[in-house]
Amino acid sequence: MSVTNNEELVKRIARLAKQNHELEEHIKQLEKMNEKLVRDNQKIKVLYEKISPEGLKEFGEGEKKERSLKFNMATVLFADIHGFSRLVEGMDSSSVMDELDEIIVEFESIVNRLKMEKIKTIGDTYMCAGGIPVKNITNPIDVVLAAIEMRYFLETYEMKRRGENNGIWKLKIGIHSGPVTAAISGRRKINYDIKGDTVNTASRIEGVSDSGMILISVMTYELVKEFFHCEYFGKLPVKYKDDLQMYKVKGLKPEFSFNYEGVIPNESFRIKFGLIQFTDIQEIILDKLEMDLPGYLFYHNVKHTVDVVTEVELIGWAESCSDEEILLLKTAALFHDAGHTIAYDNHEFYGTQIAREMLPNFNYTPDQIERICSLIMSTKLPPKPTNLLENIMCDSDLDYLGRSDFIPVSNTLYEELKAQNKMGSLNDWNKIQVKFISGHQYFTKTARSLREVNKQLQIERIESLITE
Repeated sequence: MSVTNNEELVKRIARLAKQNHELEEHIKQLEKMNEKLVRDNQKIKVLYEKISPEGLKEFGEGEKKERSLKFNMATVLFADIHGFSRLVEGMDSSSVMDELDEIIVEFESIVNRLKMEKIKTIGDTYMCAGGIPVKNITNPIDVVLAAIEMRYFLETYEMKRRGENNGIWKLKIGIHSGPVTAAISGRRKINYDIKGDTVNTASRIEGVSDSGMILISVMTYELVKEFFHCEYFGKLPVKYKDDLQMYKVKGLKPEFSFNYEGVIPNESFRIKFGLIQFTDIQEIILDKLEMDLPGYLFYHNVKHTVDVVTEVELIGWAESCSDEEILLLKTAALFHDAGHTIAYDNHEFYGTQIAREMLPNFNYTPDQIERICSLIMSTKLPPKPTNLLENIMCDSDLDYLGRSDFIPVSNTLYEELKAQNKMGSLNDWNKIQVKFISGHQYFTKTARSLREVNKQLQIERIESLITE
């Protein structure tokens, strides 16, 4: 009877221990959710701090509320679609307005495709901006590219209808980059009305532009000159400031265009553009990791992701990778541990899911996304790379094995595993590390020359810490 009671007691204790463990896990999840809510609340507070008091003021019941946001870097475009002075005799006003509407509709299509924001249309003047409401680093390139497409469309439009030298519609454009303040209004449809020196300067540049000309400020020029063929135009007097230099945009540089007009970007443009756009993707993913990674990830944290992104670029250039290969490597490195926001085990697969969902929005092709996902999966232990890019990924992911800071970095991985009950004592961990490093090899010539010697030293250092 006593034996039976003891067995029942043991089973009861086991059930209670299991329930206690489940409660502890539930508490951890609740704490994690609470921490995320606190961080989200802080971000919302920061956002509201940027909103002017006047913008938040309610003007009375039934009247709309307005608010304003500051954008430190936007690019503003003014396009004057002038043509009324060149109307042919007998052309009625309704036909003129119909044609103007067609032109405006096509301009809006271009603006939407390049993820810009239409601000307003005043008569035959069209105003839009890049970099709002979603901030991005590529907005000067986007806006200049939109201007080239607008000009090409109008030229083609007139050629089809009236032939060469008989067109009535002419276009002149002014562009300037800088900070703007956007007044936001509307509920169902959000509207933006931007103000500031940047807007005024873009308008003045359009004013001194000429038919068929795209005129940009020196600020915009410095941000786009790598992609576009530009010629110096002159200076614009600016009150209380130095004269503003201006440049004419002829079109895309030949190496970045499919056609001689310099209108249609080619693959080289897309890759070069992607390397710049990567900064925006990186900011999004690092913010996600900062917000959503579990607190016990002492090794697989934001710093590790940044380290791997840096290392794949370093080894990639040393191994003579192309621009596209560097872009694929950096993107894969950025996403390779993003799956930890979903689960610890099999995080590589979850990282590919996040990449597949996000990357089409940044114009990655299906083939590029597949290659990136293969690179992410290649980091799954034990490493078994099958090509140069996978070699670089695996070497970059385990770069710390041959670095001078190996011991403290290794200890963070131990603490991470211990927090999940996946590892016993530090002494046990050191034994595992010696075995792992002894059987590990770097795959690229660059990594072997940089890290292999130090890696052998790490084995000796760990062995000295092991106690029987």
